[in-house]
Amino acid sequence: MQKTVAFYTLGCKLNFSETSTISRQLQEHGFEKKEFTDSADVYVINTCSVTDHADRKCKKVVKEALKYNPNAFIVIIGCYAQLKPEEISNIPGVDMVLGAAEKFNLVQHIGDSFQKKEKATIFNNPIKETNIFIPGFSIGDRTRSFLKVQDGCDYFCSFCTIPLARGKSRSNTIEQTMETIQKVTETSVKEIVLTGVNLGDFGVQNQETFYDLLKEIEKHDGNQRYRISSIEPNLLSSNIIKLVSKSRKIMPHFHIPLQSGSDEILKSMRRKYQKALYQERVAEIKQLMPHCSIGVDVIVGYPGEDEEHFLETYQFLNELDVSYLHVFPYSERKQTTAAKLPGKVHQFKRNERTEMLRILSEKKKQQFYNQFIGQEAFVLFENEEKKGKMFGFTSNYIKVEVDYDPLLINEIVKVELTSINTDGHMNATINYTNQQLLNVS
Repeated sequence: MQKTVAFYTLGCKLNFSETSTISRQLQEHGFEKKEFTDSADVYVINTCSVTDHADRKCKKVVKEALKYNPNAFIVIIGCYAQLKPEEISNIPGVDMVLGAAEKFNLVQHIGDSFQKKEKATIFNNPIKETNIFIPGFSIGDRTRSFLKVQDGCDYFCSFCTIPLARGKSRSNTIEQTMETIQKVTETSVKEIVLTGVNLGDFGVQNQETFYDLLKEIEKHDGNQRYRISSIEPNLLSSNIIKLVSKSRKIMPHFHIPLQSGSDEILKSMRRKYQKALYQERVAEIKQLMPHCSIGVDVIVGYPGEDEEHFLETYQFLNELDVSYLHVFPYSERKQTTAAKLPGKVHQFKRNERTEMLRILSEKKKQQFYNQFIGQEAFVLFENEEKKGKMFGFTSNYIKVEVDYDPLLINEIVKVELTSINTDGHMNATINYTNQQLLNVS
């Protein structure tokens, strides 16, 4: 009888790329991949540990898996597994915990026989010993492929556990990375999202740069679109901005973490820039690419953030020409410097400030979308259907909604952007009689 495995992924695009890679490894060793709800023999839960909420969700997913198969063998991998293996081993139903390096040896660890255990087995080496880069990419889970080109981080921001969970910054060489890209381009994928923990730090071990990688991607054959997932403002060089502004491959879309619009708070966070640099980067992007979408990460309620600091952040963001915000209420992480700082902000205040910035984000997004009503754009449609509708993204990351048509899935289609609907998506029309990019066999 064939062995079966199901996956659940929490957290970032990097986790999705790694889950997909591990899934292919298991399938190559005789496992059949099943949906989470289809009662698998083995469940692999890839965890995040950016917030306490992610930790709690891990426990919930374990309970859900055991509902579908009470005898399932439960394996926990990911950042939470590296940081708190003993804590995870005490979750009822967990059989194995694999750290940052060990997760890529999952096949060897579980072997051919896997039975429920009274106490979970832990394979977790110190993160300082994790210095090998394992590339990864997602295929089949989404229309786009998340391609892992970098891992780890050397920054040690005061609020972040990622260096403790993933280790030092590392990546393959450009030559090796392009070999992985070639594998992805040989599939049906139409868009490749370059991902990493600190993407702009690519190549630091090999005396290469992220800019060098982008130049090689520009030369590469194939019709795939490329998207940069997230890049620190101090690593987003003018050369990168100029290259993207002239590129037909790399999409005009940047996601640039800010975290705070207060220089005092940025210093306490141990960020590598102050807000003037961030402002300069946004201005340079918009000067060369007025149509470019810019997303921003912001943390509110960081220790010591009083009303004046928050209003400084709000005003800074309000005046910036950015397209949307990802807002996170600060979450204490025990192993971080920030958790020991005075000036704790009440949870009510954190929630209140989060809501204020989320409202601002919706306003920013609507202002950005409004600029393009009546224009034509190329949209890559996703394999997702909801109440008779389907969705896709323009090159500059406008989310488009049209009536569901299976012929549009994984196709780059020219549309006319018509209006913004009540869900905040852009409505569009398709002229099928003048459609040249639908090549359905």
